[in-house]
Amino acid sequence: MTLQPIRRALLSVSDKTGLIDLGRALADRGVVLLSTGGTAKALRDAGLDVTDVAEVTGFPEMMDGRVKTLHPMVHGGLLALRDDAGHVKAMEDHGIAPIDLLVVNLYPFEETVSQGGDYADCIENIDIGGPAMIRAAAKNHAFVSTVVDVADYDVLLAELDANDGQTTLAFRQRLAQTAYARTGAYDAAVSTWMAGAIDLATPRRRAFAGELRQELRYGENPHQTASFYADGTGRPGVATAEQHQGKALSYNNINDTDAAFELVAEFDPAEGPAVAIIKHANPCGVARGATLLEAYRKAFDCDRTSAFGGIVALNTALDEETAQAIVEIFTEVVIAPGASDAAKAVFAAKKNLRLLTTDSLPDPKAAQLTYRQVAGGMLVQDKDTGHVPADDLRVVTKVQPTDAQMADLQFAWKVAKHVKSNAIVYVKDGATVGVGAGQMSRLDSALIAAKKSERMAEAMGLDKPLTIGSAVASDAFFPFADGLMEAAAAGATCVIQPGGSMRDNEVIAAADDAGIAMVFTGMRHFRH
Repeated sequence: MTLQPIRRALLSVSDKTGLIDLGRALADRGVVLLSTGGTAKALRDAGLDVTDVAEVTGFPEMMDGRVKTLHPMVHGGLLALRDDAGHVKAMEDHGIAPIDLLVVNLYPFEETVSQGGDYADCIENIDIGGPAMIRAAAKNHAFVSTVVDVADYDVLLAELDANDGQTTLAFRQRLAQTAYARTGAYDAAVSTWMAGAIDLATPRRRAFAGELRQELRYGENPHQTASFYADGTGRPGVATAEQHQGKALSYNNINDTDAAFELVAEFDPAEGPAVAIIKHANPCGVARGATLLEAYRKAFDCDRTSAFGGIVALNTALDEETAQAIVEIFTEVVIAPGASDAAKAVFAAKKNLRLLTTDSLPDPKAAQLTYRQVAGGMLVQDKDTGHVPADDLRVVTKVQPTDAQMADLQFAWKVAKHVKSNAIVYVKDGATVGVGAGQMSRLDSALIAAKKSERMAEAMGLDKPLTIGSAVASDAFFPFADGLMEAAAAGATCVIQPGGSMRDNEVIAAADDAGIAMVFTGMRHFRH
């Protein structure tokens, strides 16, 4: 039977949003309402006639509400096959009435975790009866409609209106799929939290889940389908941002915007404005400035060609002056922790530019897992949150870096962490002046970065490249002295790198011969 009427509904929700309107709408359609605890009270306080589940089961809620719906009178009503004579007889023999609609949303476990709940609080917010009912009702979707999202309340009512108080099998199947995805995501959140709570770095089983945020027109290329899912962590970024204008973000926009915002978050706003310009997930310009406008112009001057059609990320709220400078060229996306009304007005005239704002910056030191699919499995690792304190940096050359050079070295090191390997980053006066990314050899990256700087100097009418007198960072050690010598030839006067090569002594000797200061971090930042 494709169409199934809704005559009796069980509502038990943690999130009461839209509950009263839904309850009224169902009651107006002649649906009998069953409910539990706070949900029943809210419906009753709104003047609706509600039967407590305790009346149906003959047992009161007990153990602080841990046990209330785990009973055959509930699960029999959800699981019984209406077209099976044996099931129907069992219902009649035991006085079990069918439940045609289940509306449940779960205890706020994810919210409790995100708000820093302690172990006991998190455990207490693991829902048991809710997932059990959802799974039962979804399994019996041939007869039962299962609603787990507030967003589906109006969808449900529209379905009932279109089918004279009934639901179609196709509709119930879609609800069931959503229901199982929700319980799966819930269990994934619990298992992931528990692994962290008990310091289990490599649990034997892992679960991954997400909630659809956006259907995308296509993936990296037009022949690929794609979608964007939020993981529920609430980390500031694209998934939590408000989009103020412009067309929907694409797959590549989202990927690049994430890269840009994570990079600019490395620079504490308390130490001054910073701007990162990204193209194809690699920075083409990063800078600090006395003002946000100055930071943007310095970042832009690193590679004006690549900045065209790029992503701009700011570590402070966007102001009008900076907005005016950004719109001088075509920019895909701007993301910032806030924007003034005047800045929004500047962007309003550029309909293809997307402006995203967040409440804050992501914490670059916050622990997080990253995932990458490979054939037949997933690679899982800690997010690269590595930071080397200034006191842990080790000068290995005869020449000592000046304070200004050390500041540029540390700046370059932060940027190199976000550049695809092999990464070489030249920095001068708090701004990148050359970036070499994603090459198969470190020497090639050093050459490319220097060549880009030469071209920018020509375009800007300068008599020499900005790499003259710069600091250079390498995301991994120099295996030979040739990459270091290329940086020196480009004008670099100091270098920061992890160290650890079998030929470190040769590289240090080459730096000493060239009169270059070199600092070892003891930490690598590969980014593939």
